[in-house]
Amino acid sequence: MKKKFYTRFMVNMPERHLHIVAFDIPYPPNYGGVIDVFYKLKALHKKGISIHLHCFEYPGRDPAPELEAYCTEVRYYPRLTGLKSTFSFIPYIVKSRRSSALIRRLLQDDYPIMFEGLHSCYYLNDSRLKGRMLIYRESNIEHQYYMNLYKAEHRLFKKIYFLIESMKLYLFQELRLKHAKLMLVVSRDDAAYLRSRFPTHNNIHYLPSFHANEEVSIEPGTGSFILYHGNIEVPENERAAAFLINKIFAHTDYPFIIAGMNPPRRILEMAGNSPNIRVIANPDDETLFSLIRDAQINILITFQATGLKLKLLNTLYNGRHCLVNTPMLAGTGLENLCTVADNEKEIAAMVGKLLHAPLDENIRALRAKVLDEHFSNIVNAEKLITLVFGS
Repeated sequence: MKKKFYTRFMVNMPERHLHIVAFDIPYPPNYGGVIDVFYKLKALHKKGISIHLHCFEYPGRDPAPELEAYCTEVRYYPRLTGLKSTFSFIPYIVKSRRSSALIRRLLQDDYPIMFEGLHSCYYLNDSRLKGRMLIYRESNIEHQYYMNLYKAEHRLFKKIYFLIESMKLYLFQELRLKHAKLMLVVSRDDAAYLRSRFPTHNNIHYLPSFHANEEVSIEPGTGSFILYHGNIEVPENERAAAFLINKIFAHTDYPFIIAGMNPPRRILEMAGNSPNIRVIANPDDETLFSLIRDAQINILITFQATGLKLKLLNTLYNGRHCLVNTPMLAGTGLENLCTVADNEKEIAAMVGKLLHAPLDENIRALRAKVLDEHFSNIVNAEKLITLVFGS
């Protein structure tokens, strides 16, 4: 009897459809931006949303049949790279993500449209979409991110590119984002920034990144090494890895592992000079999560206080001690779950203190409480659905 009622109730519920325009193919979910997209798809699908996913293709990432399990339709579009996208007042990362096939498909219905990241916002101010529910899903304050890439980059051509792109991104943000009816922002600091830039916009909401974790799962006992992980080919992470090697671990005998995608030759050479430092290139998900769980200390530093670092969430859900610097925590509200150190002396001192200390059970319990309350994918999917479709 209950089963029949449930079936009838579901049939009578109106279908809710959502277009999601993704800057990349969100499978496999192996770096920050696509992790948020992929696990958002899963959570929204679980809540009964019919998703129409539009993906811009990126080198090295193939069309993914796995996405069809969560989406009503999945479409792929080539990026329009080359000189026409380079010599433009529109940022390259945006101009290269335009498609006549995409806009034709978006105009076939009146469903809400979520643009993932500033990268995918080429059509945000298109007059043909006037009156639609247009949603901007922020992942970074992009012009700040590119300015920091400019500062971190040591190759001249790349430095010039990041500087010019930063200026273009700032202008694009100022002109385009006001057309979004709803902004969903990954950190409190970024939400405050966008409210300051768009003071008359009353629909800017903090909504943390979606992620792979369902519950806190931390190995008992102690580990035998210290781990830094990230996409090392990104200049920000390369800079962090170089700092940790040169300033901290090259002067100790602490076993230190750097794990991440495509580590540059410079990092491999620096690590090769110290017998206690090892680099693990391109670990798969299973290997990376094993490293996070087995490490005694997960050390995460950044020189950019933008966005929410998903590797921080992964560490808090799965790792023992989490040692971070202040910019890593910006706008997250996770200060009480981590050990904070902000310079060479403080980091070295805290590494020595934590290296043989079990994780306090009170910290473990606090992590479970805070993360379940604020970073649950299901809770945040329900919040997103309410904001887009109403109660």
